[in-house]
Amino acid sequence: MSAVRLQHNSPGSNLPLASSLSGTEKSRVLVVGGTGYIGRRIVKACLVQGHETYVLMRPEIGLDVEKLQLLLSFKAQGARLVEASVDDHRGLVAAVKQVDVVVSAMSGVHFRAHKLLLQLKLVEAIKEAGNVKRFLPSEFGMDPARMGQALEPGRITFDEKMEIRRAIEEANIPHTYISANCFAAYFGPNLGQMRTLLPPKEKVHVYGDGNIKVVFMDEDDVATYTIKSIDDPRALNKTMYLRPPENILSQNELIAKWEKLSGKVLEKNPIQSDEFLASMKGTDLTNQVGVGHFYHIFYEGCLTNFDIKDNEEEEASLLYPDVRYPRMDEYMKRYL
Repeated sequence: MSAVRLQHNSPGSNLPLASSLSGTEKSRVLVVGGTGYIGRRIVKACLVQGHETYVLMRPEIGLDVEKLQLLLSFKAQGARLVEASVDDHRGLVAAVKQVDVVVSAMSGVHFRAHKLLLQLKLVEAIKEAGNVKRFLPSEFGMDPARMGQALEPGRITFDEKMEIRRAIEEANIPHTYISANCFAAYFGPNLGQMRTLLPPKEKVHVYGDGNIKVVFMDEDDVATYTIKSIDDPRALNKTMYLRPPENILSQNELIAKWEKLSGKVLEKNPIQSDEFLASMKGTDLTNQVGVGHFYHIFYEGCLTNFDIKDNEEEEASLLYPDVRYPRMDEYMKRYL
């Protein structure tokens, strides 16, 4: 198994913050969790945007041939594979010392793997290395700072993300938090239905009156906006919300787009909030977490029921109007 070995920084590589953000030099980026659903897109965005890109390759990959092949494909595209484990502090510090920016895409999804707190080891490595000019922890969903009243058991996701934030800020690590709202593949073509990723054929469950606004994000655009932010002083030590205005839609609007595309009218079955929450009872953890998160999104409107704070938060489509994001009807055409 080959990998680009750890290298020491060259003299003068630890440039001051202003220099790295001047626009004359692109940061070197280490992606942790680069084989994951959003991580692989972040690696691609780094390469496309011209960053020297490093991808952490954990020895624990073992016999996972698909992940190894994906890592080798990154290498073929120009990324450098750095072999280190989050459980090997010295190796992790050495990996971090090679770059200016660290982006974590560790999984926090209950039905795959829930590894968010492993980032505490990454925070310790960044703190000791002392050279990182920006750290982006694994968030990419609802803003945990606004989810203090979230329901059990799903609130663990937000509590753990806030624990990581506290560790980052206590260590005085420069950072950007990315709130990416709803990944389109999980919430768009299925019209917000649970336990399926495919469009409904006959009937669709509608949450309440179906008029709560939700933010849908093409996953490739999540990565594009994320990497655009890493050298941008406007996003430093802030939360950046991905809220492209034409993809802020109610469930009713999303259903209407699909009906227009498919040429078929679906039967709508409204579900009131108490009935929806009652569906948690006696089900597995994954379903309970999903019901809680869907409740906050489709009944409470947690993605859109607040204004972005001046001087503390930014909105990506305003910072980067050059990104031509696909609208949801364009995104859903591939499911026809």
